[in-house]
Amino acid sequence: QVQLVESGGGLVQAGGSLRLTCVVSGSIFSINAMGWYRQAPGKQRDLVATITSGGSTNYADSVKGRFTISRDNAKNNVYLQMSGLKPEDTAVYYCNAEVVRSWYASPKDYWGQGTQVTVSS
Repeated sequence: QVQLVESGGGLVQAGGSLRLTCVVSGSIFSINAMGWYRQAPGKQRDLVATITSGGSTNYADSVKGRFTISRDNAKNNVYLQMSGLKPEDTAVYYCNAEVVRSWYASPKDYWGQGTQVTVSS
């Protein structure tokens, strides 16, 4: 099995910073893309940022210049450094990883349980 566990969420004032961490563990042969998504109450889950195994990144327009995604391939971790936080960034943040469990297996998407980020004005 594969588990994704997020941490680092919390309550922060507007303009503040938080760093989210996602640890991927279990039966892993390799990990392709990793990413962060968020879901605000009553809204759909949206992409925040993704990073490939080679380090190429992609960001939602709303977070460009404020958020930075990174990964540690040796630890199977992915991070999201968030700065200049705004009340509209308030959401549950989910970690996603495309995991290959063996040399003959196809990649499969896995999700964490989510971590709450609340930004007060």
